[in-house]
Amino acid sequence: MPEEPRKRRYDSLRRETQALQTRAEIAQAARRLFVTQGWAATTVRDVAREAGVSAPTVYAAYQNKTGLIRALADAAGLSADPAQQLAELEDPATDPAGQLAAMASFDRRLYERAGDIIVMIRDAGRSEPDLAAIYTNGRKNADRTRRQVFESWPPGSLRDGLDLPTAVDIYAAICNIDAYTTFVNERGWTPGRIEQWWREALPRELLDPGRA
Repeated sequence: MPEEPRKRRYDSLRRETQALQTRAEIAQAARRLFVTQGWAATTVRDVAREAGVSAPTVYAAYQNKTGLIRALADAAGLSADPAQQLAELEDPATDPAGQLAAMASFDRRLYERAGDIIVMIRDAGRSEPDLAAIYTNGRKNADRTRRQVFESWPPGSLRDGLDLPTAVDIYAAICNIDAYTTFVNERGWTPGRIEQWWREALPRELLDPGRA
């Protein structure tokens, strides 16, 4: 007889789990469609059909397509394991070159696991202001992190004559989604090889030779 009360006790957890699973399935369906057929050509009904749910279920979970994109953008950042990057950056034994390596590793993970989403948001943002804002904010947040890291370095860490804004610019020019996709799609590099190149190029371009 105690079996029935136990089932009722976990009904709430079961519903929450099912709701989370449904949201995940909707997001995965949206990602497939947005990447393969484009943002503009994909409707909420398309996403619902792909996920095997009703359109009202999609609206209830994400409100609209922009809500879906925001969720995908958040998931993209989490997929790169920002907690790992933070732990590596805050390690007292990590010097500036090591911090650059940690940042390069994060970027590699981000582009490898969610590069398709980043490219889709950027390209769709050319005609959709909401998506343009999501992409621009992501870039600004990345620059803000880099600046904070560079500001924490001991005086004289940057290459002679290199100021902080220029260092941030150089990092962004070397480590970006376009460089990643060029090496992977056009040049046949592996993600590991790209990360290794970044680990070598960033200290060479940014740090005083004695620290690089």
